[in-house]
Amino acid sequence: MANGIDPSTSMAALFGARVRRLRTAAGLTQAELGALTHVVSTRITQIERASGAKPTLELARALDTALGADELLVELWPYVYREAFPDWSRKFMEYSERAVAVRQYAAHVVPGLLQTEDYARAVLALDALLTGEEQLEERVAVRMGRQDRLRSPNRPELCVILDEAVLRRPIGGAAVMRKQLERLLDVADDRHVTLQVLPFDQGGHEAMGGSLTVLTLPGGSDVAYTEGADYGQLIEEPSNIARYKLIYDRLRATALPPIMSLDVIRSAMEGTYRGANVPSRSDRRRLAQEQLQQSSRGRLRGGGRRPPRPRPRP
Repeated sequence: MANGIDPSTSMAALFGARVRRLRTAAGLTQAELGALTHVVSTRITQIERASGAKPTLELARALDTALGADELLVELWPYVYREAFPDWSRKFMEYSERAVAVRQYAAHVVPGLLQTEDYARAVLALDALLTGEEQLEERVAVRMGRQDRLRSPNRPELCVILDEAVLRRPIGGAAVMRKQLERLLDVADDRHVTLQVLPFDQGGHEAMGGSLTVLTLPGGSDVAYTEGADYGQLIEEPSNIARYKLIYDRLRATALPPIMSLDVIRSAMEGTYRGANVPSRSDRRRLAQEQLQQSSRGRLRGGGRRPPRPRPRP
């Protein structure tokens, strides 16, 4: 359950019931509310009966204003919008909202939880099936809304492995990409977030087909999710989940340590990134050993804090 809403409830029906209750309390007919929101009265009837097309975000905002709902309907709208997704996709979203730990391997783009609004808009605009600007803005609003979880007191532990391709592909142009990389450096200061970069020189690996997410739920169980350019698959069978957890652990073991990863991200942001800037394997092993020793000493002292971010090179 998210925000007190039962996932088994039809969100369109709940939305319609709220509109009808607010309209009645305001003493408005369906025709009068339609006039205030610039739609025909039959559209209001469809919304209240949860029939026909689902309300758009723009209409939800108009209804909120007309009925003085203090953004109640806008807050409900993402759940209505979600009902248009396949069952497995909705289920993954519900799991994501409950997860206490999120482990992701991003093969092509920065994960949605860490995207800036401009970067998200540029990524979502690439969908060949996009019907127009209104649908694009709706998708951006939903994606940005999901990030509220990272600012909440019960935010999950987030471990993200970024393929080197993610840093080298300037989605949205240079300015948008720079802001996105700056965002990654900022969120890395959060003790709940760990970022690593998987360099090209590691060669092939088992997750090359697409991105991978492993979610740990409050009871300790896990689910996995794989995603390609035009597909997604939710994995709930324990034996299959164990396989994907192993794949993720192998990726994490071969990725750059967090400190080196942040240095590579910073180099990409400053426009000085080159493949040669990726540390050699011997350097990575040496730094990994040093970090392990530092971590052990920190635990002995009762520490465990993230080491300070290295200063940019002059």
